[in-house]
Amino acid sequence: MPTFTSNDAQINYQTFGDASKPALVFSNSLGTKFSMWQPQIEFFQQDYFVICYDTRGHGASSAPQGPYSLDQLGQDVVNLLDHLNIQKAAFCGISMGGLTGQWLAINKPERFSHVIICNTAAKIGQEQAWLERAALVREQGLAPIASTAASRWFTEPFIQSNAATVAELSNDLGAGSPEGYASCCEALAKADLREQIKTISVPVLIVAGQQDPVTTVADGQAMQAEISQSQLFEINASHISNVEQPEAFNQAVQKFGGVSKSMLKKTIWLLIK
Repeated sequence: MPTFTSNDAQINYQTFGDASKPALVFSNSLGTKFSMWQPQIEFFQQDYFVICYDTRGHGASSAPQGPYSLDQLGQDVVNLLDHLNIQKAAFCGISMGGLTGQWLAINKPERFSHVIICNTAAKIGQEQAWLERAALVREQGLAPIASTAASRWFTEPFIQSNAATVAELSNDLGAGSPEGYASCCEALAKADLREQIKTISVPVLIVAGQQDPVTTVADGQAMQAEISQSQLFEINASHISNVEQPEAFNQAVQKFGGVSKSMLKKTIWLLIK
């Protein structure tokens, strides 16, 4: 698969579909790789030029020594678009990828038609807890984290009825780079966009899992209250909602793609008026 150099990292990426169609970038969650988006790749590549990548420190991307920062995670996406000569795209990120999406909407609004942020918050968790997890992973590797990931990612009924899918994602986490994972934990420790999201002007869809113990519906509501052109979609899932409820997830993203165009036209009309 192709790679490109983004500052100090080699980023692994893959594209799907017709490059002449609108671009849609997917960004993975902590401890996963871009294959987590397979249900979305299959669905969206008919109408979009789908771009998936492994966040630095994940999958087949390199894991330079950290700590990393949210600025780096966001700039990697901008560099990927530059590498592919794409001026404007839609973006969909989950969990850590959702924080990356917020950073992009704040800092690079001219590059994005609309942004979908899923199972995320303007600040995820507590700084000390992330730093402790980073230290644990550097000391003990990813096995302890991987062994308990399923209960944080999925509802119990999904775990029981989709054992192969759950095992694959858990195994991917266990096989990942401890340094890459820990360095992203350190990025999450420092990431706090609660004040900055008030400046977001691009259309934003917020997807919140009704059974998500990590980033809650209340987190989604808090973001919606601060982002002017935003909508909240609640999905009956836990933290990795795109895998647990792919049909509902895909329909929400697809519908918002059409809605965001009308929102943008309305904004332009108001400015002209």
